[in-house]
Amino acid sequence: MADVAEVLSMLVSRAATVAVAESLTGGLIGAAITSVSGSSKAFRGGVISYATDLKRELLGVPEELLRREGAVHPEVAAAMAAGVARLCGATYGLAVTGVAGPEPQDGRPVGTVHAAVSGPGGQIWARELRLRGSRERIRVKTVDEAVDLLSGVLKANKGEHSG
Repeated sequence: MADVAEVLSMLVSRAATVAVAESLTGGLIGAAITSVSGSSKAFRGGVISYATDLKRELLGVPEELLRREGAVHPEVAAAMAAGVARLCGATYGLAVTGVAGPEPQDGRPVGTVHAAVSGPGGQIWARELRLRGSRERIRVKTVDEAVDLLSGVLKANKGEHSG
């Protein structure tokens, strides 16, 4: 699992920021980030878009995409990430959407999760997860995986924003 403090340190060292768009995690990613002292140097904020219409209205996820695929889809996660970065004025947007259970959603089984990071120049990185366990375990594991995805993006793009 990626260390949230390390991710924040990488962001601060590049004068970069992050915003989060959360669905199934209901704010757990933002809480994990803000639990680190000094997080305000890199964390801009976020949107908990639990309801599908908020994904469209607040984050700009295309209505046709939501109608065609439902809320649990990799393109939805990507649009959420880009939307929250734009909305919050952040360098990076980190988004998650998925099914924590107990019932399937949009024809997707429990444990189906999509995470995405939007970065400079509109670049998108994505991760699809098939998680097992209780609702709480799926939500906590989603936080870990989302932070790990962002960490990987930052490590792969080392120096991209440095002076």
